Amino acid sequence: MPDQTTARSTQASSLDEPTARRQTRLTINGADYRVDVETRATLLDTLRDDLGLTGAKLGCDMGQCGACTVLVDGEPMYSCLLLTVEQQGRAITTIEGLAASGELDPIQRAMVEHDALQCGFCTPGQALAMKALFDRQPHPSDDEIDRALAGNLCRCGAYVKLRAAARALAGR
Repeated sequence: MPDQTTARSTQASSLDEPTARRQTRLTINGADYRVDVETRATLLDTLRDDLGLTGAKLGCDMGQCGACTVLVDGEPMYSCLLLTVEQQGRAITTIEGLAASGELDPIQRAMVEHDALQCGFCTPGQALAMKALFDRQPHPSDDEIDRALAGNLCRCGAYVKLRAAARALAGR
């Protein structure tokens, strides 16, 4: 059994070792990117730090708040929990990819019209969660709306206004 001094020096040397890197191709908002990232880099870090796509926010960094939500192959996912190197070959959509030709997406427009923005920190994740819902179900029930937005916390409490924006999109 090694003594504590040996165990500590082994731990220290493993921390000093360089982290593996990998060239990764990503498709984000319809554009192709090639990034050289550490294999442990999260998609959130790559989006914000390497690609300058800062719409996804760092909130809890544990997959509980939804501030970092992006769409991966059309499904809302927490980018703080995804490794960048595992996203090769998948279609990633960030909030920057919703608006087209300078025009807001109908979801973004509905959120503005119903004042469902408040401070704006959770807004990108909420909009993308709504986008995924409406892509699957153009006329969701109130229960479906609530379930779709449940993974995104709003510290300002804009849930009533978010629901109103979603109901308007659903034609109610």
